[in-house]
Amino acid sequence: MRYVYAVCRPYGTPLQAQLTGVGGDPPRLLPHHGLVAVVSHVPEADFSEEPLRAHLEDLDWLTTVARAHQGVIDALTTVTTPLPLRLGTVFRDDSGVRTMMEEREESFLRTLDRLEGRVEWGVKVYVESERTPETSAAPAPKPASGRDYLRQRRMQTKSQDDLWQRAETFATRLHETLSGVAEDSRLHAPQNPTLSGASGRNVLNAAYLVPRVKSEEFVEKVDRTKDDVPGIRVELTGPWAAYSFAGEAATGKEGP
Repeated sequence: MRYVYAVCRPYGTPLQAQLTGVGGDPPRLLPHHGLVAVVSHVPEADFSEEPLRAHLEDLDWLTTVARAHQGVIDALTTVTTPLPLRLGTVFRDDSGVRTMMEEREESFLRTLDRLEGRVEWGVKVYVESERTPETSAAPAPKPASGRDYLRQRRMQTKSQDDLWQRAETFATRLHETLSGVAEDSRLHAPQNPTLSGASGRNVLNAAYLVPRVKSEEFVEKVDRTKDDVPGIRVELTGPWAAYSFAGEAATGKEGP
């Protein structure tokens, strides 16, 4: 079967010689009209409809495939502007891939025109702790009475509320600043710390579509904000292929 990583325009720079894709098979190019699909061979025993559905419930298997998929996309991003397809997009054979490209050619070309020369940067803002540095510098004295306990609790709650307000104000201002450099942006739902493994609580989870030539300026703007507010952490990731801006064109469909 054919596993499809991305669709792009023809390009001349070869991928890394040692690059392998899903299942260890090197990716290859499958041209059709003015498009190229980046594909590799995968076994039917794992990627036909029923086995694939079962594998998608296996976190270890899914993680391995996702890493291989992302490795190919990352390599493509260094040499061209790829339109990444959904993880697990497979077709029976080359003919199925070409049919898909022909049916969606107009959408692919339109999206590739919009993404040409652009990359995605991710920015996340976290509230690092439940207490501000001022309140955590020394342990609070043991309350002498119930009234003292309630007063301490009110102070702690106010401190946390103040930190959250500062974080929201900071995140709003940062998003406005970065949107001024980016051509487009997407606000994603805050990440669940249990699933992401990141420390702190996520208050901004955004993606920005940035021309490659403006990437340095974009990174500098993020770097200048990193220490602006105590108790708040900013994380920058990228550059990535423009997953968040591929829209419906990147929604692959598993073949039969």
